[in-house]
Amino acid sequence: MSRAPGTEATAHGRLTWPKIRAIMEKLLSFGTHDYPPETQRRLRVMNAVAYLIIVATIIYSIQHITHYSEKFAPVIAINISLIFFAALVPFAHRFHEVAGGLLLVFAEYIALFAFAAYLGSPAGMQLQYFVGAAAPFVILGLKRKLLAFSIVLVGLVLHLLAWFWFPRHAAIIDVDNGTLNALYVNAAVTTTALIAAAVYYAYTLAEKAQAEVEKLLLNILPADIIERLNRQPDEPIADMYDSASVLFLDLSGFTVLAQKLGPKDTVKILNEIVTELDRQAAAAGIEKIKTIGDAYMAASGIPGADPDHLVKLANAALAFRAAIKRVSASNKVDIDARIGLASGPLMAGIIGTRKFSYDIWGDTVNLAARMETNCPPGNILVPENVERALTQHFEFEAAGAKSVKGFGEMNTWYLVGHGK
Repeated sequence: MSRAPGTEATAHGRLTWPKIRAIMEKLLSFGTHDYPPETQRRLRVMNAVAYLIIVATIIYSIQHITHYSEKFAPVIAINISLIFFAALVPFAHRFHEVAGGLLLVFAEYIALFAFAAYLGSPAGMQLQYFVGAAAPFVILGLKRKLLAFSIVLVGLVLHLLAWFWFPRHAAIIDVDNGTLNALYVNAAVTTTALIAAAVYYAYTLAEKAQAEVEKLLLNILPADIIERLNRQPDEPIADMYDSASVLFLDLSGFTVLAQKLGPKDTVKILNEIVTELDRQAAAAGIEKIKTIGDAYMAASGIPGADPDHLVKLANAALAFRAAIKRVSASNKVDIDARIGLASGPLMAGIIGTRKFSYDIWGDTVNLAARMETNCPPGNILVPENVERALTQHFEFEAAGAKSVKGFGEMNTWYLVGHGK
C-alpha cells in the first residue's frame, strides 16, 4: 500500500513525548556541561527556575497587553526586561557557577519592587520574594551559606518595604479592585508554583544522585551490608560464619600474554574476562569479593547464610572455567585458569574507612588460596572435605596427596564436572 507524499516526513517530524523530554533535557542542561556533577545538578535547578519565570512572565505580559495595553505599558516593559535577563541565565554559567543565580536574583528583585511601585502592594507581586527564601539554598548549595542567607534577607527586606511603601493609594497606576484581585491570585499561584517546582525538581535530582550512589555501592559491597551501614553507620561490620565457601581463581599465562599484547589489548581482554565472571557469579548467586590483578576471589554463604553455599560455588567454578575458555577462544589467545575451592568457618567484615572493602579471613580463605596455587592450569582443586560434601552432585578425580603450606599433607581432588 503506497503512502501519500510527505506522510513519512510528517510522522518523522511529529513531536512525541520522548522528543519533548529530549528537548527539555537539553534546555535544562544548557551551560552546565563544564562543571562537576554536583554543580551541574544545582545549575539545572537554576535553569528550571529561570524558564519557569520566563513562562510566568510571558503569561503576565500577554494578559497585560490584551486587556490593559496603555495603562500597563511600563509594567509590560518591565516584564520584557525580566524575560530577557532570565533568558541570559544559562549563558551566564559560562562565566561562573553563581553568575546565573546572581543575575536572576538581581533582575527578579528589581522587577518585583518596580511592579509593587506601579501596581501597589495589594496586587501581591511582592509575594514572589518568598521564592528567594527557598531557591538560594537549592541553587547555591550549602557551601555558600552566607551568600544564600544574604539573598534571603534582602528578599525579606524588599518584601516588607514593598508592603509598607506602596499601599494602594501610593501606586503609580490606579488599578480597580477586580484587576487587583486577579493580579494577587496570579502572584500567589506563580509563587506557589515556583517554590513547588524548584523544590520538586531539586529533590528529583537529589534522589537520582542517591540512586547513582547506591548503584555504585552495590558494585562494591553486598546489598545486606549497605543496608546495615545505612541503618548503623558507626557500627563496625564484623561477622563470624560457621560454614561458608571460598573460591580463588588465577589466570594462567596472562602475565606472558600481557607482555606481548601491550596495555590496551591486555586491559580489554582482562575486562572481558572479569565481566563474564561477574555475570556468572550473579547467575550462580554467589558474592564477588574482589579482583587483584588477574586473580578473582568469590565466596558463597555470606553475607546471608545459605545451606547450598558449596553447591552454588562449585557450579560457579565450572561456569568460570568454561567462560574463560570461551573468551580465550574468541580472542585467539592462550589463557587458562587455576581455581581453588575450600569450605568451612570464616570471618567477614568491612576493612578501612577510605576506599573500604568487604573482605573475608580465616583458615578457610587461606586453604582456598593454597588450593589455587597448587592447582595445574585448567583445573579446579578442592580439599577432601569439599569432595565428600559434593560427591553426590559432582564428578571428581583424585589429585593425590599434596603438601599444603600451613596445613601439611592433604588429600586433594579435581572437580571435573556435574554428576551424571
